[in-house]
Amino acid sequence: MIEISNMQKIYKMGDNVINALNGINLYIGKHEFVAIIGPSGSGKSTLMNMLGCLDTPTSGTYTLDGREISKMNDNQLAEIRNFKIGFIFQGFNLLQKLSAIENVELPLIYQGVGTKERHQRCKVALEMVGLGSRLHHKPTELSGGQQQRVAIARALVSNPPIILADEPTGNLDTKSGAEIMGILKELHKNGNTIILITHDNDIANQAQRIVRIQDGEIIEDREVG
Repeated sequence: MIEISNMQKIYKMGDNVINALNGINLYIGKHEFVAIIGPSGSGKSTLMNMLGCLDTPTSGTYTLDGREISKMNDNQLAEIRNFKIGFIFQGFNLLQKLSAIENVELPLIYQGVGTKERHQRCKVALEMVGLGSRLHHKPTELSGGQQQRVAIARALVSNPPIILADEPTGNLDTKSGAEIMGILKELHKNGNTIILITHDNDIANQAQRIVRIQDGEIIEDREVG
Protein backbone atom coordinates (compact mmCIF):
# COMPACT_ATOMS: atom_id res chain seq x y z
CA MET A 1 0.00 0.00 0.00
CA ILE A 2 2.69 2.52 1.06
CA GLU A 3 6.40 2.49 0.28
CA ILE A 4 8.74 5.33 1.24
CA SER A 5 12.38 5.23 0.18
CA ASN A 6 15.15 7.52 1.45
CA MET A 7 12.71 10.37 2.06
CA GLN A 8 14.19 13.70 3.13
CA LYS A 9 12.40 16.93 3.97
CA ILE A 10 14.50 20.04 4.40
CA TYR A 11 13.11 23.38 5.53
CA LYS A 12 15.07 26.61 5.13
CA MET A 13 14.29 29.30 7.68
CA GLY A 14 16.49 32.27 6.97
CA ASP A 15 20.05 31.04 7.28
CA ASN A 16 18.96 27.92 9.18
CA VAL A 17 18.51 24.56 7.47
CA ILE A 18 16.27 22.06 9.29
CA ASN A 19 16.38 18.37 8.36
CA ALA A 20 12.83 17.46 9.41
CA LEU A 21 13.12 14.00 7.80
CA ASN A 22 16.50 12.43 7.24
CA GLY A 23 16.45 9.36 4.98
CA ILE A 24 13.16 7.71 6.01
CA ASN A 25 12.46 4.19 4.72
CA LEU A 26 9.04 2.77 5.53
CA TYR A 27 6.71 0.09 4.17
CA ILE A 28 3.07 -0.20 5.26
CA GLY A 29 1.03 -3.07 3.86
CA LYS A 30 -2.72 -3.17 3.19
CA HIS A 31 -4.92 -3.63 6.27
CA GLU A 32 -2.15 -2.82 8.75
CA PHE A 33 -2.74 -0.80 11.93
CA VAL A 34 0.43 1.23 12.46
CA ALA A 35 1.18 3.80 15.17
CA ILE A 36 3.85 6.39 14.40
CA ILE A 37 5.13 7.74 17.71
CA GLY A 38 7.62 10.40 18.70
CA PRO A 39 8.00 13.51 20.86
CA SER A 40 7.32 17.05 19.69
CA GLY A 41 9.89 18.03 17.06
CA SER A 42 10.74 14.42 16.17
CA GLY A 43 9.49 14.71 12.58
CA LYS A 44 6.30 12.70 13.03
CA SER A 45 4.04 15.59 11.94
CA THR A 46 6.19 16.14 8.85
CA LEU A 47 5.98 12.42 8.07
CA MET A 48 2.20 12.55 8.53
CA ASN A 49 2.01 15.43 6.03
CA MET A 50 3.96 13.33 3.55
CA LEU A 51 1.82 10.22 4.10
CA GLY A 52 -1.34 12.32 3.76
CA CYS A 53 -0.16 13.96 0.51
CA LEU A 54 -0.35 17.36 2.22
CA ASP A 55 3.28 18.07 1.31
CA THR A 56 5.99 16.60 -0.91
CA PRO A 57 9.52 15.53 0.06
CA THR A 58 12.70 17.39 -0.80
CA SER A 59 14.14 14.08 -2.07
CA GLY A 60 13.34 10.39 -2.00
CA THR A 61 10.22 8.61 -3.22
CA TYR A 62 6.72 7.89 -1.94
CA THR A 63 4.65 5.24 -3.70
CA LEU A 64 1.00 4.90 -2.68
CA ASP A 65 -1.03 2.03 -4.08
CA GLY A 66 1.39 1.72 -7.00
CA ARG A 67 1.47 5.44 -7.85
CA GLU A 68 4.52 7.68 -7.38
CA ILE A 69 3.36 10.60 -5.25
CA SER A 70 6.56 12.60 -4.81
CA LYS A 71 6.39 14.54 -8.08
CA MET A 72 2.63 15.10 -8.31
CA ASN A 73 1.18 18.59 -8.66
CA ASP A 74 -1.36 20.11 -6.25
CA ASN A 75 -4.42 18.97 -8.22
CA GLN A 76 -3.16 15.40 -8.42
CA LEU A 77 -2.37 15.40 -4.69
CA ALA A 78 -5.87 16.72 -3.92
CA GLU A 79 -7.40 13.87 -5.94
CA ILE A 80 -5.36 11.30 -4.01
CA ARG A 81 -6.43 12.87 -0.70
CA ASN A 82 -10.11 12.88 -1.73
CA PHE A 83 -10.29 9.25 -2.78
CA LYS A 84 -7.54 7.37 -0.96
CA ILE A 85 -7.20 8.93 2.51
CA GLY A 86 -9.63 9.77 5.30
CA PHE A 87 -8.25 12.29 7.81
CA ILE A 88 -9.02 12.49 11.53
CA PHE A 89 -7.46 15.44 13.37
CA GLN A 90 -6.90 16.17 17.05
CA GLY A 91 -8.83 19.44 16.75
CA PHE A 92 -11.80 17.77 14.96
CA ASN A 93 -11.69 20.45 12.15
CA LEU A 94 -15.47 20.72 11.97
CA LEU A 95 -17.24 23.78 10.53
CA GLN A 96 -19.13 25.28 13.45
CA LYS A 97 -22.08 26.63 11.43
CA LEU A 98 -22.80 23.26 9.79
CA SER A 99 -24.71 20.34 11.31
CA ALA A 100 -23.10 16.95 11.83
CA ILE A 101 -24.48 15.57 8.57
CA GLU A 102 -23.47 18.72 6.64
CA ASN A 103 -19.89 18.40 7.95
CA VAL A 104 -19.78 14.74 6.90
CA GLU A 105 -21.09 15.65 3.44
CA LEU A 106 -18.14 17.90 2.56
CA PRO A 107 -15.80 15.25 1.01
CA LEU A 108 -18.69 13.93 -1.12
CA ILE A 109 -19.52 17.44 -2.37
CA TYR A 110 -15.90 17.77 -3.56
CA GLN A 111 -16.29 14.41 -5.32
CA GLY A 112 -19.47 15.53 -7.09
CA VAL A 113 -21.77 12.96 -5.45
CA GLY A 114 -25.48 13.74 -5.91
CA THR A 115 -27.60 15.10 -3.05
CA LYS A 116 -29.75 12.00 -2.43
CA GLU A 117 -26.81 9.54 -2.43
CA ARG A 118 -24.73 11.97 -0.37
CA HIS A 119 -27.38 12.25 2.34
CA GLN A 120 -27.87 8.48 2.52
CA ARG A 121 -24.13 7.73 2.77
CA CYS A 122 -23.64 10.38 5.46
CA LYS A 123 -26.56 9.03 7.48
CA VAL A 124 -25.06 5.53 7.34
CA ALA A 125 -21.60 6.84 8.33
CA LEU A 126 -22.98 8.72 11.34
CA GLU A 127 -25.01 5.67 12.39
CA MET A 128 -21.82 3.60 12.22
CA VAL A 129 -20.19 5.85 14.84
CA GLY A 130 -23.27 5.93 17.07
CA LEU A 131 -24.61 9.37 16.09
CA GLY A 132 -27.73 8.39 14.15
CA SER A 133 -29.82 10.56 16.47
CA ARG A 134 -27.52 13.61 16.20
CA LEU A 135 -27.59 14.22 12.45
CA HIS A 136 -28.73 17.82 12.69
CA HIS A 137 -26.81 18.89 15.80
CA LYS A 138 -24.08 21.48 15.34
CA PRO A 139 -20.60 20.98 16.87
CA THR A 140 -21.43 23.36 19.76
CA GLU A 141 -24.30 21.01 20.68
CA LEU A 142 -22.01 17.95 20.83
CA SER A 143 -19.44 16.76 23.36
CA GLY A 144 -15.77 16.45 22.38
CA GLY A 145 -16.14 12.71 21.93
CA GLN A 146 -19.21 13.19 19.74
CA GLN A 147 -17.40 15.81 17.63
CA GLN A 148 -14.56 13.36 17.05
CA ARG A 149 -17.14 10.75 16.00
CA VAL A 150 -18.45 13.23 13.42
CA ALA A 151 -14.87 13.69 12.21
CA ILE A 152 -14.48 9.90 11.92
CA ALA A 153 -17.75 9.65 9.96
CA ARG A 154 -16.45 12.37 7.62
CA ALA A 155 -13.20 10.44 7.18
CA LEU A 156 -14.89 7.17 6.27
CA VAL A 157 -17.87 8.41 4.21
CA SER A 158 -15.79 8.27 1.00
CA ASN A 159 -14.80 4.66 1.72
CA PRO A 160 -11.06 5.47 1.58
CA PRO A 161 -8.67 2.53 1.99
CA ILE A 162 -6.46 4.53 4.40
CA ILE A 163 -7.48 6.31 7.61
CA LEU A 164 -4.82 8.76 8.83
CA ALA A 165 -5.50 9.77 12.44
CA ASP A 166 -3.42 12.58 13.94
CA GLU A 167 -3.58 12.47 17.77
CA PRO A 168 -7.31 11.53 17.53
CA THR A 169 -7.68 11.18 21.33
CA GLY A 170 -5.52 14.18 22.25
CA ASN A 171 -8.40 16.53 23.16
CA LEU A 172 -10.60 13.89 24.80
CA ASP A 173 -11.12 12.51 28.29
CA THR A 174 -10.07 8.93 29.00
CA LYS A 175 -13.53 7.41 28.41
CA SER A 176 -14.11 9.24 25.11
CA GLY A 177 -10.56 8.43 24.01
CA ALA A 178 -11.15 4.73 24.65
CA GLU A 179 -14.37 4.87 22.61
CA ILE A 180 -12.58 6.52 19.68
CA MET A 181 -9.84 3.88 19.78
CA GLY A 182 -12.56 1.24 19.77
CA ILE A 183 -14.02 2.72 16.58
CA LEU A 184 -10.57 2.79 14.91
CA LYS A 185 -10.01 -0.87 15.85
CA GLU A 186 -13.41 -1.73 14.34
CA LEU A 187 -12.54 0.12 11.12
CA HIS A 188 -9.29 -1.84 10.97
CA LYS A 189 -11.18 -5.08 11.48
CA ASN A 190 -13.43 -4.09 8.56
CA GLY A 191 -10.43 -3.76 6.24
CA ASN A 192 -9.13 -0.20 6.48
CA THR A 193 -5.42 0.54 6.75
CA ILE A 194 -5.05 2.68 9.89
CA ILE A 195 -2.08 5.02 10.43
CA LEU A 196 -2.17 6.62 13.87
CA ILE A 197 0.11 9.54 14.80
CA THR A 198 0.64 9.89 18.56
CA HIS A 199 3.05 10.84 21.32
CA ASP A 200 1.29 8.51 23.82
CA ASN A 201 2.80 5.06 24.42
CA ASP A 202 -0.49 3.68 25.78
CA ILE A 203 -2.31 4.70 22.59
CA ALA A 204 0.49 3.40 20.35
CA ASN A 205 0.44 0.01 22.09
CA GLN A 206 -3.15 -0.51 20.90
CA ALA A 207 -1.95 -0.68 17.30
CA GLN A 208 -0.47 -3.80 15.70
CA ARG A 209 2.85 -2.17 14.92
CA ILE A 210 4.83 0.75 16.32
CA VAL A 211 7.16 2.95 14.27
CA ARG A 212 9.16 5.26 16.53
CA ILE A 213 10.69 8.43 15.07
CA GLN A 214 13.28 10.72 16.60
CA ASP A 215 15.30 13.61 15.10
CA GLY A 216 13.84 12.87 11.66
CA GLU A 217 14.86 9.20 11.65
CA ILE A 218 13.09 5.92 12.37
CA ILE A 219 14.78 4.43 15.44
CA GLU A 220 12.38 1.53 16.02
CA ASP A 221 9.90 -0.50 13.94
CA ARG A 222 8.30 -3.44 15.75
CA GLU A 223 5.17 -5.51 16.01
CA VAL A 224 3.08 -5.05 19.17
CA GLY A 225 2.58 -8.03 21.47
